[in-house]
Amino acid sequence: MEKISVVIITFNEESKLRRCIESVKPVADEIIVLDSFSNDKTVVLARSAGAKVYQQSFHGYKEQKNAALQFASYNYILSIDADEALSVELINSILTAKEKFTYSAYTMNRCNFFSGRFIRHGLWYPDKKIRLFDKRMASWGGMNPHDKILLPGRATISHLEGDLFHYSFSTINEYIKRNDEISSIAAESLYKMGKRSGLKILINPVWRFIKSYFIKKGFLDGYPGFIIAKNTAAQAYMKYKKLNKLNRTAETNLEEPVSISLTDK
Repeated sequence: MEKISVVIITFNEESKLRRCIESVKPVADEIIVLDSFSNDKTVVLARSAGAKVYQQSFHGYKEQKNAALQFASYNYILSIDADEALSVELINSILTAKEKFTYSAYTMNRCNFFSGRFIRHGLWYPDKKIRLFDKRMASWGGMNPHDKILLPGRATISHLEGDLFHYSFSTINEYIKRNDEISSIAAESLYKMGKRSGLKILINPVWRFIKSYFIKKGFLDGYPGFIIAKNTAAQAYMKYKKLNKLNRTAETNLEEPVSISLTDK
């Protein structure tokens, strides 16, 4: 049977981390926590739960996750966030795959818990992710904060049955606050890539609401489905609005005349 290193990055996750660690213990041969100098009890809880804890400053989601891989003893990695947990069905699927890994990576459906219920429609489900992979062939890439696993063309991928539960937001206000944070990170990433919003600031939010609420049947999740569709659209709008502001600020700075002070000699 192959061995698995479970890898978790953390910052102030004391309220969620124990549930995460307990859920992965049936499949883990070691648990690695890379912490960004939390100022709560995250590190203490991680160590008491049996995890190996390392610390370094946070440089971005994909950068932190790539750094965490270096501490793993085994080739196969289960990468999981502190606010996630494995379902029983997913645990069994991983154990079956673990008997003899035959694929480079494995996808799983992520199921978000929001406003007192699991969301089963819209853009939030099935939120398919690669989270189990051979680190010899994979690395984290993509655009912060929407990091993703990158694989070479020769890589093989299989899907695991079961859900990766994501305990995302306790309240709607918490969701709105997180949207603001994510849109800022995304705008900064787009700005560094030299992107501009153009008509996307109008088209993208409308399309995301229609896709989430109607095409992906988010309305079947009731009022939470509407809130998700609405705020998914709002996040897209805020991202491009902030990108516009960054570009305007940069252009203004370039246009400002340089003041040179001459002194008599």
